[in-house]
Amino acid sequence: QVQLVESGGGLVQTGGSLTLSCFASGRSIRTFPMAWFRQAPGKEREFVSAISWDGDSPYYSDSVLGRFTISRDDAKSTLDLQMNSLEAEDTAVYYCAARTFGSGPYAYAHDYEYWGRGTQVTVSS
Repeated sequence: QVQLVESGGGLVQTGGSLTLSCFASGRSIRTFPMAWFRQAPGKEREFVSAISWDGDSPYYSDSVLGRFTISRDDAKSTLDLQMNSLEAEDTAVYYCAARTFGSGPYAYAHDYEYWGRGTQVTVSS
């Protein structure tokens, strides 16, 4: 079993920055492709960013490309999402996801086996 716990969410003004972190426990994440998704009120969960197991292939949705940066630290068992130039449309609950096989990156929610409970990000205009 893999447990994922997100942190770092909060309230920020438009144009501000936040860094989300996902801590994994239960198993080493060294071989896991991982990702961030988000879900806004009344909307379906959507892909934000994913990273391959070796960290060499980050992938972003068009809506965050150039503003968000995904990174991983396998020694610390963490997955981070640096979010800059935040917009009101980025308001959502952000979820960390992991799968235990494959290379990645993967951009669909059904590709992932493990999920965190999410952290709220609210961007005020």
